[in-house]
Amino acid sequence: MILHRSLAAAALAAGVVFAGSALADPGVSADKIVFGQSAALDGPAAKLGQGMRLGLMAAFDEANRNGGIGGRKLELVSRDDGYEPERAVENTKALIEQDQVFALIGPVGTPTSKAAQPVATDAGVPFVGAFTGAGFLRDPALKNVINLRGTYDAETESWIEHLTKDLGYSKIAILYQDDSFGRAGLSGVQKAMDKRGLKLAAEGTYQRNTVAVKQALLDIRKASPQAVVIVGAYKPAAEFIHLARKIKLDATFVNISFVGSLALAKELGADGAGVVVTQVVPFPWDHTIPAVAAYQAALKAYDAKAEPEFVSLEGYLVGRLAIAALEKAGAEPTRQSFLDAVYNTGTFDLGGVTLTYGPGDNQGMDRVFLTVIQPDGSFKAVDTLGGSS
Repeated sequence: MILHRSLAAAALAAGVVFAGSALADPGVSADKIVFGQSAALDGPAAKLGQGMRLGLMAAFDEANRNGGIGGRKLELVSRDDGYEPERAVENTKALIEQDQVFALIGPVGTPTSKAAQPVATDAGVPFVGAFTGAGFLRDPALKNVINLRGTYDAETESWIEHLTKDLGYSKIAILYQDDSFGRAGLSGVQKAMDKRGLKLAAEGTYQRNTVAVKQALLDIRKASPQAVVIVGAYKPAAEFIHLARKIKLDATFVNISFVGSLALAKELGADGAGVVVTQVVPFPWDHTIPAVAAYQAALKAYDAKAEPEFVSLEGYLVGRLAIAALEKAGAEPTRQSFLDAVYNTGTFDLGGVTLTYGPGDNQGMDRVFLTVIQPDGSFKAVDTLGGSS
């Protein structure tokens, strides 16, 4: 649903009277609160935006079926940016100025978030739960930014720790997307390697929204690496692994959480067995975790055909965080009271998933989880590489 009315007209149409003649913040009316999302909904990264949207909608639908927030239903306006920064900026401006959203939620990607976040910050609009572990969004000066997931530095440190300690590897190469996302991953890997007195065996790059990885594979193959760590989305990562298997490159492949795990496994098919993906949310099939059980139920209620997976679980948890903050933001929530609710509450227990915020800390989770794709395309959670679960 796209809203084009001015704020004043919307307030009058809703028949809302506010104390002191002051208007509510945009996106808040008598019967609803509207959030906005700019994400890749089409193109080679579409499964990431679609997954985040699905999880958010499952959380919002769950809340709405239980009466909403103070009687207000939650709505989500999603705009497709194709994983391109320029379109993300256009969408963000449109969501704020035309759609009059209360907050931006679930944006996808580092280059797109890097372009869109300043627009949101300048407008004083909350920027919540971006699907990226880039460090710039963890800047404590960004008072309107709320992160759920851990950083790419944490993931890349986990990669190198497990590859060197569990498997005894020292020859490690990297494939990365040649933009701010890929370079954030490269920086993290280099820091983790430097910490251990190691140097990368080889580097290869590809351009965003392409699968042109053949030259990168040729560059990396020359080094005969024991492992290749990959900072990219599912289609180019899968293409690289397919080609590497074809030329018999005997290496362990390790992917970052942003890759889109289920989409990667489906793209890889039989070539996926043994491929490692680090995760920043719990196992989506572990119903012993109350938050995951709630996610599974909410997902089924919203879309009976949807499969549980890591991206939509992250979207669901972001949605649950937004709902929890709204519940604490007062009867007439404002953008500021929403943000204050996050920082002043400090710790949110979503049911076995704990998010903690505080002064100078706008990131809720820190953990990194290891998973390995199985021959049938399913995922296995493990504690060590080459070890037991």
